[in-house]
Amino acid sequence: MTGFLIFILALLPIATVFLLLVVLERSAKLSMFVAYLVTAATALLVWGTDLNKVLGATANGAITAISLLYIIFGAILLLFTLEESGGIRSIRSGFTSISPDRRVQAIIIAWLFGSLIEGASGFGTPAAIAAPLLVAIGFPAMAAVLVTLIIQSTPVSFGAVGTPILVGVNTGLGGQEIVESTIAPMAYSDYLLEIAVKVATIHGLVGFLIPLMLVGMLTRFFGSNRSFIEGFRIWKFALFAGLAFTIPYWIIANILGPEFPSLLGGIIGLLIVVPAARAGFLMPKEVFDFPPRTQWDDAWVGKLDDLEDHHASRPVMPLLKAWAPYLLVVVLLVLTRAVGPVKAWLTSPEVTVALDNLFASGINARVQVLYLPGTVLILASIFAFFLHGMSGRDYGRALRSSGSTMIAAAPALLLAVPMVQVFINSASDSLPSMPIVLAEGVSAAVGQAWPMFAPLIGAMGAFVAGSNTISNMMFSLFQFSTAEQIGLGAAGAGTVVALQAIGGAAGNMICVHNVVAASATVGLVNREGEIIRMTLIPMTYYIVQGGFIGLALLAGGFNMWWIAAAVWAAAVLLFMSRNRGRASNPVAVRS
Repeated sequence: MTGFLIFILALLPIATVFLLLVVLERSAKLSMFVAYLVTAATALLVWGTDLNKVLGATANGAITAISLLYIIFGAILLLFTLEESGGIRSIRSGFTSISPDRRVQAIIIAWLFGSLIEGASGFGTPAAIAAPLLVAIGFPAMAAVLVTLIIQSTPVSFGAVGTPILVGVNTGLGGQEIVESTIAPMAYSDYLLEIAVKVATIHGLVGFLIPLMLVGMLTRFFGSNRSFIEGFRIWKFALFAGLAFTIPYWIIANILGPEFPSLLGGIIGLLIVVPAARAGFLMPKEVFDFPPRTQWDDAWVGKLDDLEDHHASRPVMPLLKAWAPYLLVVVLLVLTRAVGPVKAWLTSPEVTVALDNLFASGINARVQVLYLPGTVLILASIFAFFLHGMSGRDYGRALRSSGSTMIAAAPALLLAVPMVQVFINSASDSLPSMPIVLAEGVSAAVGQAWPMFAPLIGAMGAFVAGSNTISNMMFSLFQFSTAEQIGLGAAGAGTVVALQAIGGAAGNMICVHNVVAASATVGLVNREGEIIRMTLIPMTYYIVQGGFIGLALLAGGFNMWWIAAAVWAAAVLLFMSRNRGRASNPVAVRS
């Protein structure tokens, strides 16, 4: 077969997902079932992948999906626990006291609190925690999922205390002869830190606009006026919040390395932005709210939107007491990720479920139950039970509701993740894996323009794998080698690897199993395709802008690529500002 035909066949699994889920709007369950069959058939019949390898990858995917369901269960259980205890009433009141403006609430909870959680845990945890919290304070379920997915970009490369760099990029480049010879006499450890700084620089220059795009998307798709402009009216505050995170984030990457930019950037951003919001700093005169609940589109609504407050007659509990379980989550995530001896024990073989050589495929599965964020979330739920003085009946109701919501998400995830694992593990004696074939095909087509396309490859890796870390593992060496082949040298190759990490982070916005998992936490079913279509807008901005800035850094000094980046950002914002949907009665009111 020709190289072009092999490229098309390698693209078939991704095309199947996109066609069924995004274009034809089929359910994630059906789309991923068909995509799994297509991927397995292509691997077996075209790639010549061993059957045992396909079975092993499938089993590993199912085990990973169960781990994701465990996280979903923990996140929903914590929310339902606080709903039953009355804690959510206090949290809702607390956010209203900061600002009744839904745009401000989205920036604080999704962008800043979500970035903090991403820095501590990664693994899709920000959406699992922030999306239900947004629903609890009055956001439509689909809106909550959208805004928490959009922020799965800038903080992601330094998520889980730097894992996408320290594990993802390091696994791809470490110990490789071509890397060592190209960067000599520089030490590899110094080179990895240099890549991390470049990642922070590009993310910062692209990501400071994300809060502005986030509020524009919020008002365009969920406001009465269906207008991006309504979100852009808070542009001063949005840019302020963007910089309040990205400037500390960049400084910390330069000083401390890749472990803490997102975590400490989120904390510092909250300490800056929350008092500013209370003081009305840079706020517009009008306050944005969603339409009345009776006017919501049915597609916006998940099971959590209909939560009942069984204790509305109780006094509102103190805000610190209500927030204490979430504060415990942050403390435990930091403790288990950043404190070496604690992390070492939680990930040690003694407390790890290990399944080696699945179906004699050479594929191993590991489940670190105590290290998974789900365990932290369940512990926080139990803590809330005692702290808030709940009855066994109320907690039982929270457990039942959480279990039913998790079960609704199970079929899609149990199909999506095995499909991804087969796709990644499809290499045979005659052909490299399907993702590598796709990357090589794009590289051959674009030649010297490769840096512009490097983020796209990273995004593709994250789209199929659901992880910036896995995308970096798969493609970092390929990105480095391609950059070296087109004559960019060690410094230029480091920039291209940084662009890989940028794209891998942005791809999390549209990753199928992230979308399914986030939707499950708010009880939103069979709306994954609509969400992906919406998040394609900020994702496209992100990877194109990353490419322009990468080219500008490679060229050095002030050059045409900086102008191209400015024009692209302006064009995207202009397109958004001119794009209006069907209007109804406005709900923005004068304060």
